[in-house]
Amino acid sequence: MLVEDDRRVSAVMVSMLQRRGYDVEHAATAGAALAAAPCDLVLLDLNLPDGDGLDVCRTLRARSANLGIIAVTARAEERDRVTGLRVGADDYVVKPYSMAELQARIEALLRRAARPGPPPRDVAEMGALRIDFSARTVELDSQPVALTRKEFDILASLARRPGDALTRERILLDVWQTTWSGKHTLEVHVASLRAKLGRPELVETVRGVGYRLRTD
Repeated sequence: MLVEDDRRVSAVMVSMLQRRGYDVEHAATAGAALAAAPCDLVLLDLNLPDGDGLDVCRTLRARSANLGIIAVTARAEERDRVTGLRVGADDYVVKPYSMAELQARIEALLRRAARPGPPPRDVAEMGALRIDFSARTVELDSQPVALTRKEFDILASLARRPGDALTRERILLDVWQTTWSGKHTLEVHVASLRAKLGRPELVETVRGVGYRLRTD
């Protein structure tokens, strides 16, 4: 779904995406985006005539942890990027951008969504932390912890190698399938993961390296 209020831009985008084989639904307003049928991925402009795209992003993320959301916007300030990621965007693309770059990001998100899950009963238990990789659920002290797809993938990357210090590049490759990310992208998601776990010491920063999941 393309959420874009500019008719000229949306017409060009829909045409280009369709030529690349995508089925595209267009929503010109926040209301239309929230009323639309479920989809696999949303390209979301943040400047909409009837509401803030960040609120749309927050609502869509609350509905589905697995929906791919790419914020596509002219808001280029770092604080806007950080806010967009915190409210649930998987990626953030600043206008103007190349169609090749956008398509690469779309493909990366869709590949991750289509990737087969781990075998059944693939569960890790580390003290009070329990991670079910198959069901993509997390419990801490027997209480469920609701995570976004990216937050879960970061935790899963660390949990696959408990106690080991993983580099930023290793985690980026596991989660985003690339060693490149926008400024502070990983850090923002780790901060959100720590806040949701309620025990920030579980995800330990290893200075000069990356992060480690504590097992003690």
